[in-house]
Amino acid sequence: MADKELEAKVIEVLDAYRPQLQADGGDMEFVSIDDKNRVHVKLVGACGSCPMATMTLKMGVESYVKDAIPEITEIVQEM
Repeated sequence: MADKELEAKVIEVLDAYRPQLQADGGDMEFVSIDDKNRVHVKLVGACGSCPMATMTLKMGVESYVKDAIPEITEIVQEM
C-alpha cells in the first residue's frame, strides 16, 4: 500500500473508533506513520490525562487498527 493510501486508511479506521473515546469526553489526533508502520497519535481531552489511557490505546485502539490494517505494527502515544 502506498504511503498516502495507508495514511488515508489509518485515518478512516481511527475515525471509526473515535466515537468510543468521545463518549467518555476524550479524543485522539492522528500525528504520523513512521517507517516501521507505527501509527503515532495524540490523546486529547479526558483521554490525555486518564490513568487508563495506555490500556485504552493498546487494548482498544491498537487492537482495532491492527485488525483492520494488518501491516500496522503498533500505536504509539505522542505527548
